[in-house]
Amino acid sequence: MVNNNPDTLDAVFQALADPTRRAMLALLADGERKVGELAAPFSMSLAGASKHIKALEQAGLLTREKQGRVHVCRLNAAPMAGAMDWLRHYQAFWNERLDALEQALRQGD
Repeated sequence: MVNNNPDTLDAVFQALADPTRRAMLALLADGERKVGELAAPFSMSLAGASKHIKALEQAGLLTREKQGRVHVCRLNAAPMAGAMDWLRHYQAFWNERLDALEQALRQGD
């Protein structure tokens, strides 16, 4: 079931608004990563990476598991389904606009 809770949607969109967090999710899409591995491509401290990871965790977009002294992160894409449902509601509006633009351009030929 899709969670359309406004607080959840806000957290997902807020997390996805940051390019570093989107890049971290892209890395996680290829498999689990240690916090240090998520931080490395951005030349940031582990504390800086941890703030981004915490935002993704609060949005439910990743899970973090402590394995000894190492924290391993995994993607959880399920909360994005609610965001997709929300966006899909506006898809008809954009499709209509694009169809009207295409028709206007064809009439100009």
